[in-house]
Amino acid sequence: MAVKKNRLGWIVAGLLLGILIAAIDNTIVATAMGTMIGELGGLDQFVWVTSAYMVAEMAGMPIFGKLSDMYGRKKFFVFGIVVFLIGSMLCGTAHTITELSIYRAIQGIGGGALIPITFTIIFDIFPPEKRGKMSGMFGAVFGIANLFGPLMGAYITDYWHWRWIFYINIPLGLLAFLLVVFFYKESHEHSRQKIDVWGAATLVGAVVSLMFALELGGNTYAWDSFVILGLFAAFAVLFIAFLLIERKAAEPIISYGMFRKRLFAASSAAALFYGAAFITAAVYIPIFVQGVMGGSATNSGLILLPLTLSSVVASQVGGMLSAKMTFRRIMVFSAVVFLLGMYLLATITPETSRTVLSLYMMITGFGIGFSFSVLSMSAIQGMDVRQRGSANSTISFLRSLGMTIGITVFGIIQRNDFNNQLAERLGGSGENMPANADPQQLLSPEMRALIPKPVMEKISAALSLSVEHAFLWALLPVFFALLSVSMMGAGRMQFAQEPSPAQSRTKA
Repeated sequence: MAVKKNRLGWIVAGLLLGILIAAIDNTIVATAMGTMIGELGGLDQFVWVTSAYMVAEMAGMPIFGKLSDMYGRKKFFVFGIVVFLIGSMLCGTAHTITELSIYRAIQGIGGGALIPITFTIIFDIFPPEKRGKMSGMFGAVFGIANLFGPLMGAYITDYWHWRWIFYINIPLGLLAFLLVVFFYKESHEHSRQKIDVWGAATLVGAVVSLMFALELGGNTYAWDSFVILGLFAAFAVLFIAFLLIERKAAEPIISYGMFRKRLFAASSAAALFYGAAFITAAVYIPIFVQGVMGGSATNSGLILLPLTLSSVVASQVGGMLSAKMTFRRIMVFSAVVFLLGMYLLATITPETSRTVLSLYMMITGFGIGFSFSVLSMSAIQGMDVRQRGSANSTISFLRSLGMTIGITVFGIIQRNDFNNQLAERLGGSGENMPANADPQQLLSPEMRALIPKPVMEKISAALSLSVEHAFLWALLPVFFALLSVSMMGAGRMQFAQEPSPAQSRTKA
């Protein structure tokens, strides 16, 4: 799509703001949760505040991606902004934890439209030779949002009020809305096709069942409880039904044809595995710093800065290299560096200095960063205009799914290892140890002050070893990511002149 140069800057600014607020709201509530619960109550329901957003966002991604292919990007980007802002305003006015959870789901619906469509618009408005640079920029924003969200949540809660976590979205979102509405001019020639209602319904049902099973299992309900087993069974039935429906649908939400393309299939698998390993590093490094090194919650957020900055640099470098070499070569290098970084993190001990830990984080972040930009480009490469939204939303969906599965699986590993280590070091009596110890609560400054120093040293050692083991197990998804990207083939950025969106679409 040809866009006047004087409009491009404004469009990019609007898109950047849109993806920033949508991505950061996935993590920003984490450090404010304690304050929210203290004011709203509902300690037994707080998990829904995060789960509702993630479920709605993930369920909406493939659907909005497909709809944007059929009826245009702009209207669904605007729809996403409007719904997201409505949800943000409602979240800021919540009086109970139940209300907040419902409003977060509304936010998530908007976020599910914003994230995949933003990356797709980049491919629509920029020629191939500029897509690498722009994808690097947007990938960097996505990485910053995921890593800085908890830190921003802590700052806003401490110095303003937790409600401003949501209110701050309103001016940013309105500005993004105005910039895109006034400067992004999209073709009005779109294809009118039958919407895959049953495919959408079974996909949403499957995602909701799986997400709730992973979020509630081991916390609210036991893994072998009727509720969790029922949710997994519902996921299996609905997912199988979705696959059968998609085989016969005229315009499927997720086309099997996309997965027949080697580059897309390998990129999709890599996104899943990168997401699982990435979230493990982002969550457990702060826990290690706070619980083992004795840092505060704010300092544990700041210490992620080396990971953040190196991933931002790698995202930009990956975008630029995409114009010069194959996607496989870039991503194999990325996965090898990521593998090295995670291995080094698996060697940390209470004696590890912050300088050494920062170096390990820089290596890990540099390996992660390439995935933010390169995988989005490789997934869309070779797709026509009517498939880009669906392709990009599928990548975003799988990355988020990987993060959810990763934090659940490795969370179980770390928690069980931690409890076993505590029982071994403190003896069967568990003297001076709170029941069902949670490292994030147990190692808060207030809790630490109540625990005798000799006991605290044993707890810190147990936590250190459990985090090391979590990082060691996280090498598995990184290894599978390396296998996935090694199968990407010789695909690279194509610079041949492409047809405009209007030419690629057929009139009804």
